[in-house]
Amino acid sequence: MKGAFYKLWVGFFVLLYSVVFIIVIATPMSLANQWVFGGVTVLLLICMGQTTSRRVRLAMVLLTAITSTRYMYWRVTETLVTEGIAETIFSTGLLAAECYAWLVLIISFFQVVRPFERKIVPLPDDTSLWPTVDVYIPTYNESMEVVRDTVLAAQNLDYPSDKLNVYLLDDGKRAEFGAFASRAGVGYITRDDNKHAKAGNLNNALKKTKGELICIFDCDHVTTRVFLQATVGAFLDDKDLALIQTPHHFYSPDPFERNLVSGRDVPHEGNLFYGAVQKGNDYWNATFFCGSCAVIRRTALEQTEGFAVETVTEDAHTALKLQRKGWSTAYLGIPMAAGLATERLSLHIVQRARWARGMTQIMRMDNPLLGSGLTFAQRLCYLNAMLHFQFPLARFVFLTAPLAYLLFGLDIIEASPQAVAAYVAPHLFGVVYTNAKLVGRYRYTFWNEIYETVLTFHLLKPTLVTLFDPKRGKFDVTDKGGKLDHSFFDFNVLKPHLFVLALLLAGVIWGTIRLFWFNTDDEQLSVLLFNVIWASFSALFLLAAVAVGSEQKQVREYVRIDLKRPAVIHLEGEYTFSTSTQNLSMGGIQVETPTDLPADLNIDYIEMSFDNRPMLFPVDLIMRDKKYIRLQFRDLGKL
Repeated sequence: MKGAFYKLWVGFFVLLYSVVFIIVIATPMSLANQWVFGGVTVLLLICMGQTTSRRVRLAMVLLTAITSTRYMYWRVTETLVTEGIAETIFSTGLLAAECYAWLVLIISFFQVVRPFERKIVPLPDDTSLWPTVDVYIPTYNESMEVVRDTVLAAQNLDYPSDKLNVYLLDDGKRAEFGAFASRAGVGYITRDDNKHAKAGNLNNALKKTKGELICIFDCDHVTTRVFLQATVGAFLDDKDLALIQTPHHFYSPDPFERNLVSGRDVPHEGNLFYGAVQKGNDYWNATFFCGSCAVIRRTALEQTEGFAVETVTEDAHTALKLQRKGWSTAYLGIPMAAGLATERLSLHIVQRARWARGMTQIMRMDNPLLGSGLTFAQRLCYLNAMLHFQFPLARFVFLTAPLAYLLFGLDIIEASPQAVAAYVAPHLFGVVYTNAKLVGRYRYTFWNEIYETVLTFHLLKPTLVTLFDPKRGKFDVTDKGGKLDHSFFDFNVLKPHLFVLALLLAGVIWGTIRLFWFNTDDEQLSVLLFNVIWASFSALFLLAAVAVGSEQKQVREYVRIDLKRPAVIHLEGEYTFSTSTQNLSMGGIQVETPTDLPADLNIDYIEMSFDNRPMLFPVDLIMRDKKYIRLQFRDLGKL
């Protein structure tokens, strides 16, 4: 009875909102009334934004949807230019880009408005009930330094040894990797060919192992010991659960964080996906598999004939296939493994281009809107993920649109700048403000503009080509663990950005000259000013994008992680001094200098405790001053 009443209430609310929605978006208003409408909308959003109630957040989403849709309705019905071939083409192109942005906005609101905070399901005390687990670590061309840490960490997972098997899946077919696996006591699996890249590598291992659950770590993802105890319990609790995904956490900076001065203080791109989007997906039972840091049930994979091989994003496609078969998925938003981010901008672009190509392939070859097995919400979540990667074309249009007027004198919006401002201002404010309240702690709007601007010119071709020919392209491996010996400006990557930036600056300069000294009698100065401002914003984003291409030298071989914990310095002659660590890497450690530490004695060991067990590490002194001591680990007995 309670459920029926709730559905009745929801149905009534949807009907009422639909009526209000249609009336508001379609009601004609004078320019003055539109300004009043926009002002009232902005005030309402600001007032609602002062609370953290989930219902109020939903109200903000609904109000912003109305404001944005009213803007789009006005654009479609009153502002399209249809005179002149060039103006019609440019006007239609800009309108299409705005329609795309509006559609992605509405679906993304739906996707993230109800984040699900999943909790850990504890395992039973009786370990005989725990399922067997195969840990897969696929690798192709990564260095031993990268892979070794991942394998050794997987061996330390807190799980019964008779129920845990670790396998190194080496598509590189390297003898030294086989020898390392043998010494480490883990399985080593290779194959005769590299068909279907990573997906083929995983499927080959599926045929040669028998674990009930498959746990996958990319070869640079070092796991914590609790990973399986935090994730496996969910499979015992829900017999229909096929997949549980956890966040990808990176302990090294990506190119945006390293090359921009403020990059380290800004939430990086992955925070939005793993902090807000995946939690929203989980609410709708549409969690995506992300290729690493996940556990999958073998019996579910048997129904999909293993990992998907039709596209270059085998992870998301595999999750889609599992959900089509009726399996449920889950997302546990606790980082329990850490990996390396892409070191350089060019590598970052290669990785994102593969993702864009793969998601476009899924849209063409296994479109979530079509076929059976998915709920309406699941279809929308997948559709938004695929539409997201079509952003380069729309972004390119938004960046270059003011050049049509500034350089070629083409009007592409049939409206005065005052009317455009009256409609677009509340729309933009609502989008930015509501997004800030929903996902602002995970991603800043301005930085997202820069991020997409950087990628736009390089993702444009693979997405367009894949749209027309989804079988083109191959799986491009992302190199990890490299070192940059010198700083340089990556001119090759940024050539298209610099070209468009030059055009925009030319447009701004020429527009400014016309604005103050060379305007003709028939030129509308307000239109000219509007386009100069628009082009200036585009140039600002491109300037920031160009700054990302200034690659900074990496002076350290290993990434250092800030870490403050007690430590003990052991000197020659068995003297000891208490201190605390500052940062730590696989190669060394930095500690505070004890005030009474003798200057003429050598440091032999540094002592730290793990799980209440003290451990000694032999070290060599690298640097010492009044504040800090930098030490390098000696050979700890490499495998």
